[in-house]
Amino acid sequence: MYTIIFTIAAYLIGSISFAVVASRAFGLSDPRTYGSKNPGATNVLRSGSKKAAIATLIGDCAKGWLAVWLAIHFSERFDFGDGTVALVAIAVFLGHLWPVFFRFVGGKGVATALGVLLGLNPWLGLATLVTWLVVAYAFRYSSLAALVAAVFAPFYYGLLFGADEKLFAVIVMSALLLWRHSGNIANLIAGKESRIGSKSAAAKKK
Repeated sequence: MYTIIFTIAAYLIGSISFAVVASRAFGLSDPRTYGSKNPGATNVLRSGSKKAAIATLIGDCAKGWLAVWLAIHFSERFDFGDGTVALVAIAVFLGHLWPVFFRFVGGKGVATALGVLLGLNPWLGLATLVTWLVVAYAFRYSSLAALVAAVFAPFYYGLLFGADEKLFAVIVMSALLLWRHSGNIANLIAGKESRIGSKSAAAKKK
């Protein structure tokens, strides 16, 4: 019963789209209507508002961390183990991808996945974040950085903790991240992918 409750709660937490919330708070256009149409921090940055992008990044990351932290924190009290934590990790991530509060139109999950990894273990999250930063700095493509980080995240987990239920959750998130970035992969190959900091046409007209 508690596993079901925590899993549903995690999905609902993940369904809060901070890209949309922050954009409304800062008086910006809906991020689902311009640029990549992805409600995430990188696309919000294309609006020209760094504050809104930072708020989106922090919010999406925090919800992933919070859901996992709550599951781990209460695991002993409610007598559930790593399997429930893994389900919660997947559920909050799925909530971001397909949010019930926003007609199931969500983001690609990079920031939320980072929050989940930080919740599972700070060193795991830090290693994945450093990977993202290095690739993003070197190539200026957020999508490429996300793809590389997604590939390395399960490797980092396995190296640090071995194979368990939570590794399965990390693998599922990584696979979904790669799938959600299929369009970006095509754009990268074609040389059409937007670089970090580039503004959308709509933002340039303002």
